[in-house]
Amino acid sequence: MFRILSLLFLLISGIVLSQPETSYKPVTEFDPARNPADDLKQSITEAQRSGRRIILDVGGDWCIWCHRIDDFIAKNDEINSFLNKNFIVVKINFSKENKNEDFLSKYPQIPGYPHFFVLEKNGGLLHSQNTDKLEQNKGYSKDEMMAFLKKWAPVVQN
Repeated sequence: MFRILSLLFLLISGIVLSQPETSYKPVTEFDPARNPADDLKQSITEAQRSGRRIILDVGGDWCIWCHRIDDFIAKNDEINSFLNKNFIVVKINFSKENKNEDFLSKYPQIPGYPHFFVLEKNGGLLHSQNTDKLEQNKGYSKDEMMAFLKKWAPVVQN
């Protein structure tokens, strides 16, 4: 009996230890000191592992609409849950301190902030989104935001 329990313990331990450990740390702040190329590389690895797409959220702490969209998403459970299930959001700083011009030059011109770039899990650009199209009054439209997220969410394969 002891031998069977020991073998069972070793088997379970092996399964647990063989599970891939994710060390991905989401980029949740606009930080002029961050390297967006490194952040993108890490998000691609995580997107491929998890089957999600990537949203580059370009803006800065100076941007009132950036704070409004963050607050809107945080307070809306349905949108927040859908977003986190289907996307990895990477904040890319654009500010006087660091405009990240070299990194952003690889993407379409940004007419205003915040701005979203939707990327496939391999990092390929799928869509450039002006967030003003998602606005409603002094905030954001739940219906428009959900329609945007559903349109660009990864296709689930059966």
